[in-house]
Amino acid sequence: MQMIKGPDGAPAFVVIPYATFVARYAESNALIPHAVVSATVDGATPMKAWREHLGLTQGEVAIRLGVSQSAYAQTESAARPRRTTLRRVAAAFGIQFEQLDF
Repeated sequence: MQMIKGPDGAPAFVVIPYATFVARYAESNALIPHAVVSATVDGATPMKAWREHLGLTQGEVAIRLGVSQSAYAQTESAARPRRTTLRRVAAAFGIQFEQLDF
């Protein structure tokens, strides 16, 4: 590990080996895959980016949520879905809420 000090001389950052980082954070499922982030940069909503990353169709997600495909399509394209909706979709994807709410 390496500590990097800020302009005031106080510790500001710690650099750790990549394997240590993955071991600690991959277990918590707190990571967001590059493909998901990249898709959102290209204009996809986080919901759409995750769905495509997971290889799911809108219909498959709709079945998991107990709604129609068209209802899910509207939800997926919403600019600011409700937090309760995000929680339900995250559970349907098998990911943590925080991974979808970015």
